[in-house]
Amino acid sequence: MLRSEVNAIIERSDAFMRQHGFVLPPFAYWSPEEMKARVASDTPSIRDARLGWDITDYGKGRFTELGLVLFTLRNGSAAALADGRGMLYAEKLMITAKDQINPLHRHAVKTEDIINRGGGTLVLQMYNSLADGSVDEISDVVVVTDARIRTLSAGALLQLAPGESVTLLSGNWHAFWAEGADVLMGEVSTVNDDLTDNYFREPVGRFSTIQEDSSPTHLLVSDYDTWLS
Repeated sequence: MLRSEVNAIIERSDAFMRQHGFVLPPFAYWSPEEMKARVASDTPSIRDARLGWDITDYGKGRFTELGLVLFTLRNGSAAALADGRGMLYAEKLMITAKDQINPLHRHAVKTEDIINRGGGTLVLQMYNSLADGSVDEISDVVVVTDARIRTLSAGALLQLAPGESVTLLSGNWHAFWAEGADVLMGEVSTVNDDLTDNYFREPVGRFSTIQEDSSPTHLLVSDYDTWLS
């Protein structure tokens, strides 16, 4: 992706979130220079927990067809999760554009609630995992949607209107997209690890390769290793 494209997506995304009543924390708006200074002084957890903007085209270069906007608001640590004490949770805001596919994947550790915070209809395609972690094309999927237990056939589509949510357990394969209009999504989960806990059915990259055709207005989490080291 071009850095200029990323800058424009961030600006549009912030406006879309505000349209639906969500205002991001101050660090969402820090310049790269301020981010570097603040992380070095009083906010190292931004880097360590990988909080902030995350724009991905899954390494395919077709963002409008295959992509997602994410902002990680808070995130605990693997050490806390293993110990069972401390910040054991994470929270994200995400935007999936109308007809923009987010490919089939699962998590080995994370359990998450996916919430339609506003916009169009959020559609999820779901499968169970086999013992080796691969997609189970046969068995029914039992999920909880806003305290309601539902049974779906393998590969069936679950539709969530604004305000509705689904709980995805580790091992639940899922792809998702928006129908009718762009969707603002919420994610409330156990500790999030986007470096090691995303398993895609088809070979894709979790993060985008950025071509620096302009200066960044705000850093992505995938920039931190380079910019904040």
